Amino acid sequence: MNWTDRLALFTLLDFAAVFTIFALWLLIGWRIEHPSKNAPSVSHIMADYRREWMRQMITREPRIFDAQTVATLRQGTSFFASTSMIAIGGILAIIGNSENMVGVAEDITLMSHPPIVWEIKLLLVAFFLTNAFLKFVWSNRLFGYCSVLMAAVPNDPTDPRAPGLAGKAAEINVTAARSFNRGLRSVYFSFAGMCWLGGPLLLLAGAILTLIVIWRREFASQSRGILLEK
Repeated sequence: MNWTDRLALFTLLDFAAVFTIFALWLLIGWRIEHPSKNAPSVSHIMADYRREWMRQMITREPRIFDAQTVATLRQGTSFFASTSMIAIGGILAIIGNSENMVGVAEDITLMSHPPIVWEIKLLLVAFFLTNAFLKFVWSNRLFGYCSVLMAAVPNDPTDPRAPGLAGKAAEINVTAARSFNRGLRSVYFSFAGMCWLGGPLLLLAGAILTLIVIWRREFASQSRGILLEK
């Protein structure tokens, strides 16, 4: 069976649902990272706090708190990277055991399809998980760069090099957090991708629900209101 025959197993609604989930994933990511000045996202607000953190670090002595905070952030990225890798392995194992997968999928969804259909649907989930893994790994490395830059900031607040090095550490910290948030969004949309097993309408519903959840957390959550308090 060639790819033309395989694609013929899917309906136009399937293609529309897949296009929608990718479009929403890219759209919410762009909006979070490029918010309006009057409605900043939580990620954008936290980026300013990260820059302030590096400015305060210049005069903090000793800097044990700062080192512990970066170490905690790296632990978070390591945890999610490991979890994503395990999930990817699980998806590939299911695809490799398609006979049992087909039986379970048909029992749950009450729909009968060739094994290749279920495998392709799971590849959508694998794509988001793989993207998440790559983002978490890169975030972990960037936090490592940040810790090195923080160590390079002179202990003397009057040293003219201190503000510049602290600023570099802050921007690397912000970039690391951005990559981590991108990984989290990919994980969220991988859950939505699982809905495709139940059909294109469920995939559309899952993608829209995921978009609403992410939007609320970034633009309408209680934590955002606290961060914006003067």
